[in-house]
Amino acid sequence: MATLSPTSFTKNFNSSVDFPITSFQTFAIFGPKLKTEQTHFRLSTSFKTGSCLELKAMKEPPGLTQKLDKNRLDGLTESENGCDLFQDLKHRFLRFKKHKFEENLGHFQNLAEGQAPKFMIIACADSRVCPSVILGFQPGEAFMVRNVANLVPPFESGPSETNAALEFAVNSLKVENILVIGHSRCGGIRALMSMQDEVDSSSFIRSWVIVGKNARLNTKSAASHLGFDQQCRHCEKESVDHSLLNLLTYPWIEQKVAKGELSVHGGYYDFVDCTFEKWTLDYKGSNLGKNSRLPVKNRFYWC
Repeated sequence: MATLSPTSFTKNFNSSVDFPITSFQTFAIFGPKLKTEQTHFRLSTSFKTGSCLELKAMKEPPGLTQKLDKNRLDGLTESENGCDLFQDLKHRFLRFKKHKFEENLGHFQNLAEGQAPKFMIIACADSRVCPSVILGFQPGEAFMVRNVANLVPPFESGPSETNAALEFAVNSLKVENILVIGHSRCGGIRALMSMQDEVDSSSFIRSWVIVGKNARLNTKSAASHLGFDQQCRHCEKESVDHSLLNLLTYPWIEQKVAKGELSVHGGYYDFVDCTFEKWTLDYKGSNLGKNSRLPVKNRFYWC
């Protein structure tokens, strides 16, 4: 194989050329016959002035080289599309900086010193459910955690990112309200309602949504006459109620609720017709958690 030494040019180039060089050929002798292999050279140039012109010997025929070039161009197009996505994010950020941050500089300077949100929001990770958008929360107003199916594990389940966020919000930030938001067509709840007892327990999704098993059991009992989609919708709200009960398994949450320092609320966002239902757990309600229906108060329907 032959290689020419790089030669410097002072002109810009933006191309690659494949061509045969007959004066640079390799010869292989197999038995009594002489076999000639034509070597193709690629002329590779960079985009900068004064760059080096490289001449590389390649054994691939022009057709294969052209195919490789097409794959490289396809990859470049994908890369450019990715850049476009981040260019869009860049413009969004700069608009935020100009129209939000700089126009409310005093507010953001105060937030830089500390936060004192009134709300702790537990919502689903679903991309269609964004609490800041649907409820209009501004920076500093709500401490948020989002997980699959907006579930709250009970205290005895042990550490998780959700109860770590709860501990910080309740004990350090002193939030006054915890709002758990469920939503329509939740994939996590659908997974919960679809799972079988014998399914491989190594699934991360199953290991997480099993937190809502009591909501699933209640739904199977109360809505067995309904179709699967209707059962899922029923469970989407039922799981919120069970998460509210699970919140009370944390001693430092129940103590504050009992003292009236903290309120626990449920919410349900239907993004099909854009409605929102809100209710508050009635801690003073008799036989809390022992009846089939959670004692609630201040139930509102926003449409």
